[in-house]
Amino acid sequence: MNKKKALLSFPTLAHIDANIRLTGSKSESNRALIIAALSKGTINVENLSDAADTVILNGILRGLTTDPTSTATVDVGHAGTAMRFLTAYLSTISGNFELTGSKRMKERPIKLLVEALWTLGASISYLEENGYPPLQITGGFKQLSNAVQIQGDVSSQYLSALLIIASSLEKGLSLQIIGELTSEPYVRMTLKMLEEAGINHSWAQHVIKIEPQAFKPATLIVEPDWSAASYWYSIVALQADASIALPNLREQSLQGDSRIQQIMIPLGVSTSRTADGIQLKSIASDLANLEEVIDLKDCPDLAQTIIVCAAAKGLNLRFTGLETLKIKETNRVKALQNELAKIGVELKEENLIYTLNTAGLHFPDHIVIKTYDDHRMAMAFAPLSIFIKELEIEDMNVVEKSYPDFWKDLEKAGFTVKEVQ
Repeated sequence: MNKKKALLSFPTLAHIDANIRLTGSKSESNRALIIAALSKGTINVENLSDAADTVILNGILRGLTTDPTSTATVDVGHAGTAMRFLTAYLSTISGNFELTGSKRMKERPIKLLVEALWTLGASISYLEENGYPPLQITGGFKQLSNAVQIQGDVSSQYLSALLIIASSLEKGLSLQIIGELTSEPYVRMTLKMLEEAGINHSWAQHVIKIEPQAFKPATLIVEPDWSAASYWYSIVALQADASIALPNLREQSLQGDSRIQQIMIPLGVSTSRTADGIQLKSIASDLANLEEVIDLKDCPDLAQTIIVCAAAKGLNLRFTGLETLKIKETNRVKALQNELAKIGVELKEENLIYTLNTAGLHFPDHIVIKTYDDHRMAMAFAPLSIFIKELEIEDMNVVEKSYPDFWKDLEKAGFTVKEVQ
């Protein structure tokens, strides 16, 4: 099937003044859906994301059958969070399930989560390659232990998947995090949302404990998506005269990607509170206050946006905390290196430090950006159309994974978006 391409352009010296209403957070929505499913009607959810990943997960949960005499095929497509959360959730409910996904999903590791669930007593086997989906899951396991250990530096989603099911386990859960914890804000998001649903926990040293306990009636209200907001920060940083209103975003957010507020100040974006959200405005860059090395360990989903923005501004910045990017929708480090080369920029890796070299930075009249089936590649590179006469995005539909209205919202801000063959 031919991919729909987007041809982007932006009027020279144009002023940007727009009000953009973002979809609900995909991260919060997916956690809320599993919590609500476990609560069996006790928990309600409002302002769900319309991102494809959330729509897929919601549809799967609504359509699940728990007939122990047959095997239900559960296909998450490209939805990585759904794969991790469902691996844990399906283990707890009655039924037989074949959990599968796209070709890329079958290349994304899940071994650490499966082994942790094995320790608890779950019945899970690999249908193809060991350590990777698809999985055969026989649900409703008898718990053998309440103590598991899991590495913290591979994927925080493994930890969140375990923590969400913990209170529903007969013996609860004592989760020991081994080594450094990557994306800690996402683990804290999970625990905070569980608290809102009546589930208490303790966290001492490297051990998180959740006792068996019932959910309490509550409504989880999903905040707009800070990951989606990051693309507007990039646009404001790259356009000298820009003002963007983003309603309903909270300054004190559960989402780790809200750190974009601080990261973008020296790159030329101010954030101010309004009666119903935040306002972004372009300001003079304050490069003297840039961090010597920007650590994105706690917010890796911001990496592409920030790196592309810095590259376009000609900043030879250094970054750490990018290791998990290699097992995302694509190898995001390699994808960034390939596409940045088209504007003469190098992203070099040495001893886990990634350095931009913008000595050869230039903006051709026309370039084609490959998307690698990765929504964030499309949206991170789209702001470069401010400098490039015609910027072609290889697959415009890929944004449906997290931000379906992205192209419509770009048009609201004055960009021209043409669908091309």
